[in-house]
Amino acid sequence: MSALLIVIVTFAGYLIAYHTYGRFLAKKIFRLDDSRQVPSHLLSDGIDYVPTRKGIIFGHHYTSIAGTGPIVGPAIGIIWGWVPALIWVFVGSIVMGAVHDFGALVVSMRNRGESISQITARYVNGRARLLFFGIAFLELLIVIAVFGVVIGVVFKRFPQSVFPVWCEIPIAILTGLAVYKWKQNVALATVVAVTIMYVTVYMGHWPMFQFDMEKFLAARNLASVPPTAVWVVILLIYAYVASTIPVTVLLQPRDYINAWQLFVAMGLLIVAVFGATFRGGLEIVAPAFQAAPQGAPPIWPFLFITIACGAISGFHSLVASGTTPKQIRRESDSLFVAYGSMLMEGALAVLVIVAVAAGIGYDVGGEGAGGAAAWTAHYKSWAAAGGLEAKIAAVVNGSGNMMASLGIPNELGIVIMGVFIASFAGTTLDTATRIQRYVISELGASAKAGFLKNRWLATAVAVGTAGGLAFATGADGMGAMKLWPMFGAVNQLLAALALLLVTIYLKREHRWGWLLTLAPCVFMLAMTIWAMVVNEQDYLKPLLDQNPLTNPSWVLVIINALTLALAAWLVVEAFVVFFKPRAEAAEEEVAAEAVTPAGEVAKAE
Repeated sequence: MSALLIVIVTFAGYLIAYHTYGRFLAKKIFRLDDSRQVPSHLLSDGIDYVPTRKGIIFGHHYTSIAGTGPIVGPAIGIIWGWVPALIWVFVGSIVMGAVHDFGALVVSMRNRGESISQITARYVNGRARLLFFGIAFLELLIVIAVFGVVIGVVFKRFPQSVFPVWCEIPIAILTGLAVYKWKQNVALATVVAVTIMYVTVYMGHWPMFQFDMEKFLAARNLASVPPTAVWVVILLIYAYVASTIPVTVLLQPRDYINAWQLFVAMGLLIVAVFGATFRGGLEIVAPAFQAAPQGAPPIWPFLFITIACGAISGFHSLVASGTTPKQIRRESDSLFVAYGSMLMEGALAVLVIVAVAAGIGYDVGGEGAGGAAAWTAHYKSWAAAGGLEAKIAAVVNGSGNMMASLGIPNELGIVIMGVFIASFAGTTLDTATRIQRYVISELGASAKAGFLKNRWLATAVAVGTAGGLAFATGADGMGAMKLWPMFGAVNQLLAALALLLVTIYLKREHRWGWLLTLAPCVFMLAMTIWAMVVNEQDYLKPLLDQNPLTNPSWVLVIINALTLALAAWLVVEAFVVFFKPRAEAAEEEVAAEAVTPAGEVAKAE
């Protein structure tokens, strides 16, 4: 099948969905109203709560939710065939993911920009809030620790990306100063920033600007120091600084210019699909269906937890109830920012599917194989498909092959994609750290632990716990990878629970709108719990043959079982509230409101 046809049909479908279903949700279900006072104005503090232009906050939100999720997930999930992967990405993003993100953002905005965890106390009860906090904390802990490793892997595989990625920091700071302090035209500042950024990308193509941490350490007689560990430490220090300074100084402008970097990269890939098609054909070489790949788990339910970002992802609810609602300047902007961002992420996931299903087999002269043989070389087994470095390489190489059809040298195309992936991982890292700070501060406010409401200390706890996890298994900083096998299930469980909370909110606000969120909620609960039960059985198997004390699987067994128990408890609590009469539920909501005064965490900071 033609890759070009896939791109045209899906992209047209996303546009139609935004202007029909998205606008229907905004107008008829959530009833957006610009006369409502939003948190960015109500609690404006110049640090976290900052009224922001729609285009800028779109860039921040989009780059924060995207990260490497819509890249790695589809690149692994395609092992079951490009058809199920594409259907899940396209349909899931429209009726599940975008609804999930949009709903979480609206509910948070109407609750002073509080996190989805904190809001749970108001719409369910205090016990449910603590359960939600536990699941959200675990999710963010893994994200912060793992994304340091992800960036380190990209830097190791593509040393050309190191220089341009770090150059983004001063470029972002200067962009923020130009817009907020020097009052320069946003469009002009954007053009200048993006131009300079791509100049650094081109410079990274030159050997003199390439940086290899392993060679750097060896030259200083530090060959025994793992390069990944050094990168993890550096990135955690960066995340601490980026997550404590005002959002307009670095986080927001960096995410904004990274969004433009993504638009350029996606534009190049779209044009490359056209170019490759008309220069000899860009055909799908991956199998349409592959029910039983070697060593792979069953497609049901694992497709739905392997491909998260791009279809639906629980991490998005943390962003939508974390940094973003504190910057939206009016309710109507939330449709474009949340629903639009999710559809754009779905479009990125489609391009990734095209890159690994077709681009990887297009004109692969350097690998000595083309067509289906090139695809099979990357996807001969689940073990090969699941490797983080291998999948990043598959996307980068497939994209580079397609860009070569435009006359862009393959090595330069690889630099562009390597920088793109590392940059997105970086934006997710610092956003996740800031959101974890919010979670810790809110928990401190609820527990009357005033010291945790201090943003410097709360961020130290966020970074310190992630660092502890990263180095828990040794000096290589790869400790978080021990929990990575269960991340997909925890992430999708969070998505289901966020949808459940939005459903409870809509049940009180709308006569029947809650049905639109309940259906995807039940589906995601079923798929996720099913997957977690299967995972628990797989984690237990090694313990039956070996001493549990010497086998790391026991950590997965305990944490997975505990998460399942917490989730079951939270679902029961939520459904009890769901079926309560509206008047009784409203009385409990008022009581919960009195326990958590408006803006308590924000004022404390």
